[in-house]
Amino acid sequence: MSTKTGPQRYPYASRKHWYQDEYGGDAMEVNTVVLHTTEGRTLPDYGGGASAPNLTAVPDLAAKKLRWYQHFDIETSSRALVNESGGVETNALNVCQLELVGTCDPSTHAKWEEAGQSHIYWPKAPDWALQGVARFLAWMHTEHDVPLSGPKKWPAYPKSYGNEGGQRMSGGEWNDFKGVCGHMHVPENDHGDPGAIDFSQLIKYAKEAPDTKDDGQDEGWTARLTGAFRRWTGAGRP
Repeated sequence: MSTKTGPQRYPYASRKHWYQDEYGGDAMEVNTVVLHTTEGRTLPDYGGGASAPNLTAVPDLAAKKLRWYQHFDIETSSRALVNESGGVETNALNVCQLELVGTCDPSTHAKWEEAGQSHIYWPKAPDWALQGVARFLAWMHTEHDVPLSGPKKWPAYPKSYGNEGGQRMSGGEWNDFKGVCGHMHVPENDHGDPGAIDFSQLIKYAKEAPDTKDDGQDEGWTARLTGAFRRWTGAGRP
């Protein structure tokens, strides 16, 4: 079992839907973030936590911000990936998992749009939503050294399902990977989320976020950096 280091709670996330007490999990030294989409319009109950990720980001469309919920520590294994017996580790292989409420499926998007049901279609997500995800990735880079890079292939759903887009990693590639990827890239899984999310823009926004890591400067300087980050995030806990 690995030793957890760094902050384990994203400071802008609610813990009203906390599942670690019921489901435990393994300690990990996280170096990867896996992005999912929920394919729903509201915060899932994840079967009482049985299939929950580490965090969920729920769009508040009126306020144009993401509402964050944390379900497991950053470096505790969560439960949103298939992990087949005898293969590679998935949930427990140094990954922090983030579910984005909304859809990557163009047919679901069209159906909801026709019904007048507000939602985010993540391949065409508005800038404020991408910036909200990017802020979390920037925090993970600052606090847990997760590289702000990832796979080149982010095919659109449904081509991303299975491995029709040729994007899914082999077991060896997965074991060696560090950075940001999607459910579509994880071996032993067939889901195609988050589809053709604008990954290059997401990483660009993440790299533009203020760095709040303590770099040995005086307390006033660190406080100013922290204040800048809080202003950039839109202030406070949701």
